[in-house]
This record gives sequence, C-alpha cells and structure tokens, in this order.
Amino acid sequence: MIKTPFSATISLAAAALLLASCGEDAAPEQVAEANGDCVTGIEVTDAWLSLPAVEGNPGAAYFTLTNTGSQPWTIRGADLLGAESAMLHETTEFNLQEDMQELVQQPVEPGETLQFAPGGKHVMVMGVPADLVAGGQGEITLTDVRGDKCSFPVEVRAAGDAPAAATENAAAE
Repeated sequence: MIKTPFSATISLAAAALLLASCGEDAAPEQVAEANGDCVTGIEVTDAWLSLPAVEGNPGAAYFTLTNTGSQPWTIRGADLLGAESAMLHETTEFNLQEDMQELVQQPVEPGETLQFAPGGKHVMVMGVPADLVAGGQGEITLTDVRGDKCSFPVEVRAAGDAPAAATENAAAE
C-alpha cells in the first residue's frame, strides 16, 4: 500500500468526484415563459418596467400582486430575464429625506393585495438588457421563501412614461 499525505488524498478524492460529475448534464434552471406562469393562488396584474432615463442607471418594475390562496406567500427575490441583477426596494423617508431601502423579503398574506408602485415598493433592475425597448415586453420572476416562483410579462416603457393608472395612484397618496 502506498502512503500519501492526507492533503493529497483529499485532492485525489475531489478530482475523482469532479470527473464523475462531468458526465452528468446539469439542467440549467429554466425561467417560465412570459405568459403569467405563477403558483396557484398568486396573481399579478398591471406589470410594467420603466427604462432608466440615463443608460447604465437602474430601471424599476411595478405591478400589483394578489394572494388568492390560503397560505402566505413571502417574496424573497426578484429577477428580470436578461438583467444583471434585481432586488426588492422600497422608497421611504429617512431623516426627512426620501431614501431607498432594500426589502429582504415581503410577505403577502392570504386575501391581501400588494402594490408595487412609483414612490413605494418596486423591483430595482440593474443592467437592464439593451434589447428591452419601450413598447416591448420583458419578464419578471419572483421567488418566495419556499422556492416557489411566479413569472409574468412586464410592459416596457420609456423613462417618465408611466401608465395613467400608476400616475393617478401616485397622485392620490
């Protein structure tokens, strides 16, 4: 029996494990098509994405989410298909000034409707894909704390071109 140092044994075991896994094709995670593919009990309406006014700045997505199910649904993450990253944000007031804070998670209780609207909650999107243009369509995927997903289409709008309903809601607040 050939004696090898412990670190060499670990390295050989790691290499063998790596080689063994090479033959397996890990299926990449697939995001649902942009047709409103949400878990039962979660409905999204009025979804739109505001492109950044200045190229390279973040965009923002807004929508209305309703939990018609019997279980709470807690949003833990958000993605825009093709974007560098996205996160849940909320505009608040801090020290008498408007401030944006990251939301680590956002619960939506059964029977509750949650608005993601200008001046409040939104999905901040960094690295908006160059192929998303005003008048087009993108896709947002929300993930809850259990790993359930809700993918839905978002209407892409130019910066400052909010739907009339979003402008009315912001003015009413």
